[in-house]
Amino acid sequence: MCGIALSIGPEADPATFRRMLAALAPRGEVTETRQENGLLAGVRRLRIVDRDRAVQPWVPPDERHLLCFNGEIFNHHDLRVELTRLGHDFRTAGDTEVVLAAFRQWGEEAVRRLRGEYAFVVVERDSGRAYLARDPLGVKPLYWSRGPACLHLASEVKALVGHGAPINEVPPGHHGWAGTDAVRLRPYVDLLSLGAGLPVVDDPDEAALLVRAALTDAMRVRLDTDLTVGVVLSGGLDSTLALLHARERHPDCVAVTVGAPGSPDVAYARRLAADLGVAHEVIELRPRDIRLADVREAIRISELTEYGDIINAVVSVPIFRRLAELGVKVVLTGDGSDELFGGYPMYHQVGPERSRRLFLHRIRNLCRTELQRVDRASMGHGVEARVPFLDLDVVELAMRLPLDLKLRGGQEKWIVRRAFADLLPDYVRRRPKNPMSYSSGLHERARLYKPLFARLHRSFGYDLLEPVRRDFDSVLTRCGNDLDRAIADGLARPDYTVLEHARDLVGAARWNAAPVVRRLVNPRRTRGGDEAPLPG
Repeated sequence: MCGIALSIGPEADPATFRRMLAALAPRGEVTETRQENGLLAGVRRLRIVDRDRAVQPWVPPDERHLLCFNGEIFNHHDLRVELTRLGHDFRTAGDTEVVLAAFRQWGEEAVRRLRGEYAFVVVERDSGRAYLARDPLGVKPLYWSRGPACLHLASEVKALVGHGAPINEVPPGHHGWAGTDAVRLRPYVDLLSLGAGLPVVDDPDEAALLVRAALTDAMRVRLDTDLTVGVVLSGGLDSTLALLHARERHPDCVAVTVGAPGSPDVAYARRLAADLGVAHEVIELRPRDIRLADVREAIRISELTEYGDIINAVVSVPIFRRLAELGVKVVLTGDGSDELFGGYPMYHQVGPERSRRLFLHRIRNLCRTELQRVDRASMGHGVEARVPFLDLDVVELAMRLPLDLKLRGGQEKWIVRRAFADLLPDYVRRRPKNPMSYSSGLHERARLYKPLFARLHRSFGYDLLEPVRRDFDSVLTRCGNDLDRAIADGLARPDYTVLEHARDLVGAARWNAAPVVRRLVNPRRTRGGDEAPLPG
């Protein structure tokens, strides 16, 4: 994983380019650049695959192209074999060289052969044109802006705000050509039609076998590393599956959990890690430990635009900070499972067709919500987070599963629980779903600062892409889970009103005042007395 920055065109300015690359410094360990007339390209490289030889920007022997690449290609071994048979010679064992060889062999069709989490730019050095591509789900980011006779490209918004020009995102699953005069992108994967034409898998036994095979393979390819692997562990279903697979292939793996003392996440995660004999780092934060400075830093790192996502980022940042301190560079997370396998109540409050539309809407927007949080919070500390639940094969399979396999007997993600029933501890398999920051016990403390989020966001210049807006889930709930109404309402009233902020602040203040009141009423009660017992 890396942070990439390019300035292309006759007015490309070295000083401006250096500032762009400096803004991406936390994403990697080494700075590698190539600067020539009309083309300034650089990478902050996090050394994961072929750490010594896979330098960037990558230029082949004939020097016709230049590649800046952020991400991982999990099938690069297979592609290397095929490309070698087609006459390509390789100087490294990494995936970077394979990406460029694939592009040179198959052109724009190469992206359809890549299995991974990636964003990259290939520059034709004679013409100055740039080919841009981003992975189907948008796990890895890529943005662009234009100045006079110059095209700027970067992995994060913060690298582009200095230009003062509007900033644009390369959408997930899109690719195309860009120059100083125009950027023309089109989809190469249509998530709306993914799985279309394939039979629905409605037999529970068959579905369980397919889900297990797809998820196991998605975990396998993301655990193909000689580095120590970390797992972000909440003690819930998804992170538990990630830890079980990581432990099998990497006995030295380490789990990291964040939460308030006595929170459900900490309790479940402690029990699971002890049962598995896995090294476990617990970051215990009292709610009052979260201050305005922590919120401001989470906004600076994450660049997020919805209030709930920002609150989740406040909780996420300490996890990846600790992983970096431990020297862990590769991490698995359970993100995406709720969207795919029915982990949200809204899916079950409407009919199957409306549920599918809600499902697709969430999947298409993960790039600017949950996945953006994971990318920025992790790479902001030089840690590569991999998301096995969002492997394209897993997503396609999930689209073929009927809703009654995702929710059954009041239990969400039923088919995943069944698929891995023999591996999951019973107390995890029966644990109900809780949003990350609620079960950590830290959400309401961060919510105190919500009225300041938009101003802090603007102070970093991030509104050059888009401003902070109300949580779409809250709009959807108010609109009775009617997607069309919610989209229209969100456009009409993009942010919360002053009155809505005031009501929210009062609710958060009451929650935060409750522990103080309890201590005044019963001053002898110990902190341990507040801990909820772990079921089972």
